[in-house]
Amino acid sequence: MLVSVVIRTLNEELYLKELLSAIFDQKLNGFDLEIVIIDSGSTDATLSIAQSFNARITHIDKGSFTFGRSLNMGSDFADGDILVYISGHCVPSCEQWLINLVRPIMQGTALYSYGRQVGRDTTKYAERRIFDKYFPSVSKVPQSGIFCNNANAAIARSAWSEFKFNEQVTGLEDMELSKRYCSQGGQIAYVAEACIYHIHNESWSQTRRRYERESIALQIIMPEVHISMIDMIRYIWISVISDSQAALKERCFLKEFTGIVKFRIAQYAGGYRGNHEHRALSKRRKEAYFYPSSTLED
Repeated sequence: MLVSVVIRTLNEELYLKELLSAIFDQKLNGFDLEIVIIDSGSTDATLSIAQSFNARITHIDKGSFTFGRSLNMGSDFADGDILVYISGHCVPSCEQWLINLVRPIMQGTALYSYGRQVGRDTTKYAERRIFDKYFPSVSKVPQSGIFCNNANAAIARSAWSEFKFNEQVTGLEDMELSKRYCSQGGQIAYVAEACIYHIHNESWSQTRRRYERESIALQIIMPEVHISMIDMIRYIWISVISDSQAALKERCFLKEFTGIVKFRIAQYAGGYRGNHEHRALSKRRKEAYFYPSSTLED
């Protein structure tokens, strides 16, 4: 059986060598492995690093990029019976990451699985708390609900071929596919033992745009969800209090408090703004949503 690891890249040189080295160190237990890079215009050493690991490389034009389209193109280019997705700024935490992630698919328990995510070095305190919330230490195979995350996921080619990713959404393409897949009786598996370090090096404005982009996509997946100004203020207040209490217990309150406030404001202000974004995206705004390094004037 061939497993294809598909990695979306745009200037991912900082962690890509560590990621690819960790993939090559995986215990494969008899299956074959290929690495596929779907690149959207890297200008750093990303492609040369990928070539040094004999990765198969394909490209998507930056102007036509969406997360779903990029994954569809990368999956179509790949030859694997199982498609594994991991972000270019993530690193597996152990040599059993891959076999643990694909095991539910190989056993027929679920055709779509995702693994745990934890922070490392530059991860902001509040985001560590988010990882703990959505990626707990206990597996659920299968889980209830449609949540999953393509920063660390695997899907059977048969399931991807049937459903494919929505190429129009501005984010959450994983949950959009999951919703359609589960509505047809499919199962999602959460595998805590398939753990990766997810390393964000974002500015506060980039964090806000990430949550804004995902909130726009959430309107398609869960149109019943509405966020009012009062909701936004309440969510910020509750989250800051909860994070602060946790930081006090961990004796890092003074160090982390400012970052906690800034992160939660960026998170929920972005969510509020995205929830109220109804007009078609201009090309400039689209690039700001999809490319965190782009600038966007408010």
